[in-house]
Amino acid sequence: MSRLKEKYHSEVVPALMRLRGYSNVMQVPRLEKIVLNMGVGEATQNPRALEPAKQDLAAISGQCPVTTRAKRSIAAFRLRAGMLIGLKVTLRGRRMYDFLDRLLNAVLPRSRDFQGASPNAFDGRGNYTLGMKEQLLFPEIDYDKVDKARGLEISIITTARSDDEGREFLELMGMFFQKG
Repeated sequence: MSRLKEKYHSEVVPALMRLRGYSNVMQVPRLEKIVLNMGVGEATQNPRALEPAKQDLAAISGQCPVTTRAKRSIAAFRLRAGMLIGLKVTLRGRRMYDFLDRLLNAVLPRSRDFQGASPNAFDGRGNYTLGMKEQLLFPEIDYDKVDKARGLEISIITTARSDDEGREFLELMGMFFQKG
């Protein structure tokens, strides 16, 4: 069992039941999935630009990414509906807990000017999205083999019903939020 999953069962569930006054264990918020999304805008002019990004995302997640296509045409970006424009990976189960453990304990503290995650990035339903400017923060990425720094969006989907509930859950899981 993952270290973070053990922490969830032994510490987070009892703490949330006590703090929120839940009568049933199934009411306690839990992780549903984590979605990693990488937009590769230059793929509109150069379709081969997806390949290095695909290798990076596979190294970060431990799972093969799926390509995403444009939903509609945008003339200003020279984009047509159906063109390949990005990559995504959905993590569940053990890989999800292992990734979140790495993110909270290795990647975010490694970030140079990290003073905590923004408390305003919740979607109203208890899900949290974290944007990263470059994939180089992950220890799996070899700095010498990277052709270009690419942004990455990490969405943490929970069963929490509100932002406050989701924030409390993620804080107990080990995420550090900015004060103020």
